[in-house]
Amino acid sequence: MIRALYSAGSGMTAQQTSIDNIANNLANASTTGFKARRPQFQDLLYQNLLQPGAAAGSQTIVPSGLQLGLGTRPTANTIVQTQGSLTETDNTLDIAINGKGFFQVQQPDGTTAYTRSGNFQLNANGIIVDANGNPLIPQITIPAQALTVTIATDGTVSYTQPGQTAATIAGQIQLANFQNPGGLNSVGNGLFTPTDASGQPITGVPGGSDGLGTLQQGYLESSNVSIVEEFVNMIIAQRGYEANTKVVKAADEMYQQVNNVTQ
Repeated sequence: MIRALYSAGSGMTAQQTSIDNIANNLANASTTGFKARRPQFQDLLYQNLLQPGAAAGSQTIVPSGLQLGLGTRPTANTIVQTQGSLTETDNTLDIAINGKGFFQVQQPDGTTAYTRSGNFQLNANGIIVDANGNPLIPQITIPAQALTVTIATDGTVSYTQPGQTAATIAGQIQLANFQNPGGLNSVGNGLFTPTDASGQPITGVPGGSDGLGTLQQGYLESSNVSIVEEFVNMIIAQRGYEANTKVVKAADEMYQQVNNVTQ
């Protein structure tokens, strides 16, 4: 019964982790470029009361054995990399990635971070920056007198000025991708940083031969959180938590009966 208490307790902890993950997904259901996370669990060690394959006699072996599990634990909550739907905004500097890849931005400490959130704007110097003021990499500057700004599907940024008929190219947006995007480290504000698990970034031109997606000007990528799926997962987690509490209660009642045994 000691095993039952600890196993059920680990199950309650695991379901609480699942609920925490669901809460974060639902909280970010309207966050631009947000990618949902899916928790993963793993069973713990087993106590071998009778090892499978052990000798049962001189000519026979135990076919299945007797192993009692000791519960579960959360091991990861992987990033779901499915494409979010594209929402039209008609904002010139709103850019969505249709396919694989991440925008590259420079953080205040000089390091590079990666994001799927494409709600860009201009700072006081005309540099394209994200919502946190981090400049896009490579840096692109739009002059104050620019009349229109056009961003092609391959990332080429051009603008027109008064008195000119031809557009001027300001630069080209590059995207980055990773061998294992699920291994990226989330640092908040829609930003990711690489880790040994994700591998080093592979940069290239949108829509190029590296398999990177194309850019869509005037669109934003919505969160890929499925509210219906999250509610279903919430019900499963609630019922799993409830079932584990009943196991704890049952084990406690059995202990109570043992304690009431008189000599």
